[in-house]
Amino acid sequence: MKKRRTKDDWTAVALQALAEGGVAAVAVEPLAARIGATKGSAYWHFPNREALLKATLERWEAEHTEAVIALVEARDTPLDKLRTLFAYVLEDPESSTIELAMLAAKDDPAVAPVLARVTERRIAYLEELFAALGFPADTAHHRAVLAYSIYLGQAQLLIATPHVVTGGRALLEDTIAAVTGRG
Repeated sequence: MKKRRTKDDWTAVALQALAEGGVAAVAVEPLAARIGATKGSAYWHFPNREALLKATLERWEAEHTEAVIALVEARDTPLDKLRTLFAYVLEDPESSTIELAMLAAKDDPAVAPVLARVTERRIAYLEELFAALGFPADTAHHRAVLAYSIYLGQAQLLIATPHVVTGGRALLEDTIAAVTGRG
């Protein structure tokens, strides 16, 4: 007897498929085969593929933005928060594949609003950190955009040429120094 699949099971496998093959890979039949379920199981939880994709994108937003921010907020100082944030996101190549898949699908009508919301939330959070470090509002915004750009560039390198992203802790400290102007 097959295990009864939950909504969470479906969004987990869909998120993995999205990371591996982009938005087009979020298709009910191949996902069902992948987790050993029937298509009917998916349709029990989601009225159609678009609803599954929407739930998957919401999961990505919750796990890869809000949960990360909550983790970072446990740190004491703004600099510790920034260091923790960069260390966390740069040590997870799987997260990088999802980020790049989302960016590649930026024109998809389901992805575009979620990607915009996530990008704005992340940059706003980074702005808060830079403001807490004492930067004026305009500078905090510019530093936030710079930091996010560095993250996306390093995510691309982690996937395309992981051997280039070396240095571990030293690279992390150099990244923090570059975005804060503090060595």
